[in-house]
Amino acid sequence: MAEGKQTALYDWHIAQGAKMVPFAGYMMPVQYTDGIVKEHLWTREHAGLFDVSHMGQILVQGADVASALERLLPVDAQILAEGQQRYGLLTNEQGTIDDDLMLTKRADDFYVVVNAACKDADFAKLQAGLPECTVSWWPERALFALQGPEAVDALAELNPAVRELSFMRGGEYELLGVSCWVSRSGYTGEDGFELSVPNEIAVALADKLLADERVRPVGLGARDSLRLEAGLCLYGNDIDTTTTPVEANLTWAIQKVRRPGGERAGDYPGAAIIGEQIEQGAARKRVGLAIDGRAPVRAGAPIEDLDGRTVGEVTSGGFGASVGAPIAMGYVASDVAEAKPELFAMVRNKAIKVQIVPLPFVKKDYKNNA
Repeated sequence: MAEGKQTALYDWHIAQGAKMVPFAGYMMPVQYTDGIVKEHLWTREHAGLFDVSHMGQILVQGADVASALERLLPVDAQILAEGQQRYGLLTNEQGTIDDDLMLTKRADDFYVVVNAACKDADFAKLQAGLPECTVSWWPERALFALQGPEAVDALAELNPAVRELSFMRGGEYELLGVSCWVSRSGYTGEDGFELSVPNEIAVALADKLLADERVRPVGLGARDSLRLEAGLCLYGNDIDTTTTPVEANLTWAIQKVRRPGGERAGDYPGAAIIGEQIEQGAARKRVGLAIDGRAPVRAGAPIEDLDGRTVGEVTSGGFGASVGAPIAMGYVASDVAEAKPELFAMVRNKAIKVQIVPLPFVKKDYKNNA
């Protein structure tokens, strides 16, 4: 198929009965033969295996790489211990978000995982903004996410030492006789791991994991519904270059030392705008939305109040299989977010009642102690 690039697992996906679709320049599995709802529920109850090799894997090296990264990211990178991972945001001079990412301090570098659609722009930004550092792709790597309450037991069959990892920690672990980078992290709200492995063992590893009856392949469709239930943002939908971290309720990702009054406050792109919003608030906020009825509300639907005034917009929506109902996220004016009045999402000129509710929709099940 000519619609996009292929990961090392492309033929494997076809053999597993995947429905392949173009996504961020790649042909990726949206679902397998079980379908999105069953894949979603299997991940919540057992272990789902995702191919996320389309994402960018970048290594940043330098004598003072942590301090250098803080010029581009409003995070406390200097405090990270070896193997510690952190969620971060690449901001711009307008105070909005160019991308969200994961960064991990390792012995000789920082390992950075960025979104597929943004990875070339992110790489260029890191290169330009960190001239004293070496920024390089980690070449010829596949990236898996093994997610769900039984993920640890399944992966421990290959290397029992992975049980030692706690949430947002990573290290080198041997899988199928090859050194791989394993972190206890993911984007489903469940316990699980992300596995960066050489391309040459990707198929063998996928086969080995799938031989475990607790593991099934899961596509991007369920990945989206899982992260939505967990209240996690999708770049390009819930955050982008029109949203600030404060509007997106991601202020928690900016550690106190980088906020106004902190020891290393500011000194990153858009710091003045973001700092002002941290102190004074933003005009709008990202919120969770419960939907009245069974009809889904999709991204782009306007949100109106009882007077027909548009007060916001849905950015992500779909069926929450674990919740058993349609759910959504979106932005509303801050006074509306606080008051939580009766609201309506407009879908094909039909008003569907929605209610502002706390995020996440499901309780996260991360393992802070291995």
